[in-house]
Amino acid sequence: MTRSIHRNSSDSSDSSDKRPIARDLHPLEVGNYRIGTPAIEAFYDLVKSCMDHKITGALIYGPSRIGKTRAIEYLRLAMAHNFAKVTTYHVQAEHKPKHAEGPFFTSLLEAVGCPEPDKGSNPSKRLKLIDRIKDACARNGSGVVAMFFDEAQRYGENEYEWLRDVHDHLDRINIRLFTFLIGQEELHAVKTAFQQARKTQIVARLMVEELRFHGLRDPADTATCLQSYDTTCFPRGTDWSFTRFFIPNAVRSGYRLAHDAQLLWNAFEEVHNKNGLSGELEIPMESFARAVEIMLKSCWDADAKHERPDQGRWVAAVKACGYVQARLAVRKEMAVAAGRFLEIA
Repeated sequence: MTRSIHRNSSDSSDSSDKRPIARDLHPLEVGNYRIGTPAIEAFYDLVKSCMDHKITGALIYGPSRIGKTRAIEYLRLAMAHNFAKVTTYHVQAEHKPKHAEGPFFTSLLEAVGCPEPDKGSNPSKRLKLIDRIKDACARNGSGVVAMFFDEAQRYGENEYEWLRDVHDHLDRINIRLFTFLIGQEELHAVKTAFQQARKTQIVARLMVEELRFHGLRDPADTATCLQSYDTTCFPRGTDWSFTRFFIPNAVRSGYRLAHDAQLLWNAFEEVHNKNGLSGELEIPMESFARAVEIMLKSCWDADAKHERPDQGRWVAAVKACGYVQARLAVRKEMAVAAGRFLEIA
């Protein structure tokens, strides 16, 4: 079962038909919710396995715009709930024309909440980073830290060597750092290149385990994610699932979003094929969530007239969710990345 945030699982409705909050305060309108997917579940299991077996590094790679950044946010929330003593950070790797030590440590200091990350020499930045992590571990009552590096394919050998130095420094003061490198497909090629160049000190510390991150790959994946909307309730302690909040009459009559998993999958498949998109259908989380949001919002008034969601609404939502534009953008990014790789080769 996929985990989700704000969950109070229930398919029953309480006696009141009045919505508990205004529509513009709902997480689906505000956009501050995260729904788990099978890929995120696998990512979460990888994190737990690494910590259980003291494996200090893993890489998670997949196509652009498939939902990896959302996965990091979801996992940090889940870890805060399930592993409260573990200190977690989200580091955003930035594109830099030169692989300089100062900017690298500035980005790490920003991630750990340093108020003046730019100030100081490179050695002083290193020490500030160690001190901030040490203080956070003391507050949380554990010497365990998990760092998630987003867009890690932007790093070169220098960044990985500096990161290895941070590992070693923390290890000397009894703090165990787990690094999770998240990036596009070329991140896996980086590991392969290090192995071929016998850079075993980097691979053995930072890239031991690996996981290919994916979108929704079949109607069963789609049903799992739709079910999260059917069982995730807000506000907490109520029976107002996301689905019920927007279409209470349909839910009262027995409707659930998960029932339409095949309809939604078919709608994406039709758009995918009609636009001549290459490869097997794999729905990015961003496109999936946007389609569900568009469909639920479009049903707000229709539900009052006891109109239930149907195939037409799903098709319209998929066409409006930006899936085609996202895939075309990914195709362009892959072509640029391939050109960059050929230049380097």
